[in-house]
Amino acid sequence: MLPIERRQQLLEWLKEEGALSITEISRRLHVSEMTIYRDIKPLIDEKRILKTSGGISLAPVTTASSTACTYCFKEANNRHPVQIITHDLRVEQLCCPHCGLLRYRDIEKEVSQIICRDFLHNTTISAKMAYFLIDADFNLNCCQPQVLTFDSLKQAEQFQKGFGGRILSFEEAIEEIQTRMNGKKGCGCSNREGLVE
Repeated sequence: MLPIERRQQLLEWLKEEGALSITEISRRLHVSEMTIYRDIKPLIDEKRILKTSGGISLAPVTTASSTACTYCFKEANNRHPVQIITHDLRVEQLCCPHCGLLRYRDIEKEVSQIICRDFLHNTTISAKMAYFLIDADFNLNCCQPQVLTFDSLKQAEQFQKGFGGRILSFEEAIEEIQTRMNGKKGCGCSNREGLVE
């Protein structure tokens, strides 16, 4: 088993059991305790786990980091957030589909799943299967150009009749947002200004 696979397994066990001893992990994975210490170091450095007396546990999620958009850094307390889950089980919170699409493009090869919320029903949907409405005359005071997501093409079209805009597929929406940003890094939010990537 590769180190990254062992780390993924550790995270899965910790989600199920809460905490584990180094000795128990070593026994389960059939590797030395020294190997386990090397495996957990990156997880500790990333603040995903905590080193405890003789073992490890999942790091608590702090309120600030769990609600801040990982793309524009503003608080993601609106009703249309996006989550990206990477192959190494890292979860990124994004404030809106605009930031979600731009972040997806930045780390596409690392992404296992991207999920968003249906704008009308607030249900969780796969972003890759969603319909994206851009330029609707409906201001949510979020990142621009504003993007709304819908699970149903019919409902997206009905919303479009009342508020205008263009309906795009996942890939089309990514291209449109990226083109409109004119290659600029970020989403145009004042929270990102002056940050060096």
